[in-house]
Amino acid sequence: MSFSLTKEQILKEIIKSGKDPVYFINNYAKISHPMHGLIPFNTYDFQQDLIADFNDHRFTVILKARQLGISTITAAYVAWMMMFHRDKNVLVIATKFGTAANLVKKVKAIHRHLPAWLKIASIAIDNRTSFELTNGSQIKASSTSSDAGRSEALSLLVIDEAAHVDGLEELWTGLYPTLSTGGRCIALSTPNGVGNWFHNTYVDSSMGENDFHPVRLPWDVHPDRDPEWFEKETKNMSRRQIAQELECNFNMSGETVFHPEDMAIIEQMLVDPKYKTGFDRNLWIWEEFTDGANYMISADVARGDGQDYSTFHVFKLETSEIVAEYQGKATPDVFADILFQAGKEFNNCMLVVENNSVGWGVLSKLEEKGYPNLYYSRKSTHEHVESYQSGMTGVVPGFTTSSKTRPLAISKLEELIRNKLINIKSRRLFEEMKTFVWESGRPQAMKKYNDDLIMACAIGCWVKETAFAVNQRAVQYKKAFLASMTSTNSELNTSIPGMLAYKQIQKKKNKQNYKEFVWLIKG
Repeated sequence: MSFSLTKEQILKEIIKSGKDPVYFINNYAKISHPMHGLIPFNTYDFQQDLIADFNDHRFTVILKARQLGISTITAAYVAWMMMFHRDKNVLVIATKFGTAANLVKKVKAIHRHLPAWLKIASIAIDNRTSFELTNGSQIKASSTSSDAGRSEALSLLVIDEAAHVDGLEELWTGLYPTLSTGGRCIALSTPNGVGNWFHNTYVDSSMGENDFHPVRLPWDVHPDRDPEWFEKETKNMSRRQIAQELECNFNMSGETVFHPEDMAIIEQMLVDPKYKTGFDRNLWIWEEFTDGANYMISADVARGDGQDYSTFHVFKLETSEIVAEYQGKATPDVFADILFQAGKEFNNCMLVVENNSVGWGVLSKLEEKGYPNLYYSRKSTHEHVESYQSGMTGVVPGFTTSSKTRPLAISKLEELIRNKLINIKSRRLFEEMKTFVWESGRPQAMKKYNDDLIMACAIGCWVKETAFAVNQRAVQYKKAFLASMTSTNSELNTSIPGMLAYKQIQKKKNKQNYKEFVWLIKG
């Protein structure tokens, strides 16, 4: 093309390209296509709008679907910035160093395939993961270590697949000062659950609570994609994969312990409590005590001076419904008083308190106050002791959360949620569930989030579905065993010689058996 342009035309093209990145990209940028090789970059409308956002806003956060060419259009914008501006310092970080290096590679490829007359700055220093132009502009890929980019002022920071970068909160704390002289940031990613830096940044930007400009690009912004394309693409994808790869859905993506579809059902059931009461108004009540109903309270205890909360749930056993809930930072002695009053309010119901370090203090005070229906368990087996008597050996008050019982309790909660056998109305509990994830094979709250309501709920579910159920079955077995020894529906034929005497002997044995085994019912 250059041979047909005069010097005056070349100068006009350079000026026009320098002023308008979209014009530059559509007329001179070339990209590598997996099927067609090197092709001109013809931008779509949504990509052009994105370039305008890059120019108009210092900070841009992009929630995107897969395969929209967002990384490529970002690379083209970086190539334009470096070419037509002096001394620009660009840093690219990503979930993997190779991903960041690949974006740098795209920038370099766009520069190399420009017409010679348009290369007003050439590559002066060329490395595999970085390069520098003769006008002083440079770009490099970096790992996501905590000291990445700390020592240099940045003109532009690009964070690719930001939702998947571990520890980005701490990384951003170190990188943000490097942008203080007017530097810009482009953070782009598919969603990866909630609670991470990318999710928080995007949500806060949508509410106008930070300096980022939010952009959402789901699968259907691409003009070549229609419902038929979507159906074909998602045929072999799970619901979680569809949410993450195509729909830009935070809540349905990520490795949360509770399945996204179950979470969506629970979200529809959430309602505000009828009352918010207590000294701190943190006791939420959806339904008051109903005469004739059976209840249970399960509690998780915290110190009262840290990040964790003391929590409890009131279960209505017949309906598996949580009718009341507390979440607060009451001190252990105050929390014991709150539990005592809540238990009294619900007819002295069974009170299950986790007996961790501070839990012992709560349990001791409840014992001192004479609460009549505390949960006791055996040390070794964690089995519920139904009829506790003072002085019993090997028996402790409360529920012991250990490496053995914790996963069992959480598994039981997940099972009840999956099978729709528990009625959850609390938004506080739901918010904890959104950030309760698998971390190295262990279910736990994401960093800087809490799981106190979840653990109190899990303990309640485990006790309700195992300890209570086992005890109930045991009572039924005992009654059936005793009945089989003391009653019969058939009559002996006493006309047969010896049968009358046998019947009289058997009556005596039945009376003796009853006296001997009556403890089965009473115990």
